[in-house]
Amino acid sequence: MKNLKLFIVAFTLFTMSVSAAVINPIKPTNQLRAEIVDIIGPNCPYEYDKDECTADVIFTVNTNGEIIVLSVESPNSKAESYLKSKLNYKKVSHTTTREGEIFLLPLRMVRE
Repeated sequence: MKNLKLFIVAFTLFTMSVSAAVINPIKPTNQLRAEIVDIIGPNCPYEYDKDECTADVIFTVNTNGEIIVLSVESPNSKAESYLKSKLNYKKVSHTTTREGEIFLLPLRMVRE
């Protein structure tokens, strides 16, 4: 009986911590998006048979105004390292409204 109570308490604490860890990223403002596009520039590591590169970038802005890339999802295998090298710790003028604010930036870069 004692083991059952301990199991129930442990299970309850586990489910509460898992539900608290759900991330709901928000879209960045137009000004922040424009700054990021300027930082990335026109080049993207395209694959030979594609004319465009798409990626979903999840990032946050720290108290120093620096972008911290949390993850990059893209069908292009080179996009993750390229975008992380371009964006990580680059300064932007965005000030955080609350600590730990997480942004989702969908990107589509077309070869010119």
